[in-house]
Amino acid sequence: MTQWFTTLIWVVWLALAAVLAIAEMATLDFTLLMLAGGALVGCVMALAFPSLIWLQAIVAVIAAVLLLWILRPTLLHKVRSMPGYRSSVAKLVGSSGTAITDVTDEGGEVKLAGEVWTAKTQDSTIIPAGADIEVYRIDGATAIVFPKNLPLPQDGPYWSRPE
Repeated sequence: MTQWFTTLIWVVWLALAAVLAIAEMATLDFTLLMLAGGALVGCVMALAFPSLIWLQAIVAVIAAVLLLWILRPTLLHKVRSMPGYRSSVAKLVGSSGTAITDVTDEGGEVKLAGEVWTAKTQDSTIIPAGADIEVYRIDGATAIVFPKNLPLPQDGPYWSRPE
């Protein structure tokens, strides 16, 4: 049994790499992809040294850590600096939602894209609960909103409402 396991350990490493690579598609953060790369290195080590499982594991972990430390930041920077890239928070600017509580320049809560956000108005406008709102800008974890039935403030991040 031990002979069979050490002979086919490369299949375990390859399956682990495949599972991690497929799981990466759900996160799109490059972390699981770097771990999959480490598992692939473990697979290569298993083909070269099938009986040294401890060596395979050590080299796989070292490879994964190096990929996470060196390659992942570079890939993230390249993706985030591509033309047209907008973070999920930046995509909220211009989106519509609903006021859950009264929203004033002191605070309130709104529902945006199915999530509850802390919100404030740009000026002294009071938005009643249940009113339709539009996101003017994001300030940290607070959405700056205004009533959807009013025109945009003139100093806004964009000049017309997105259609």
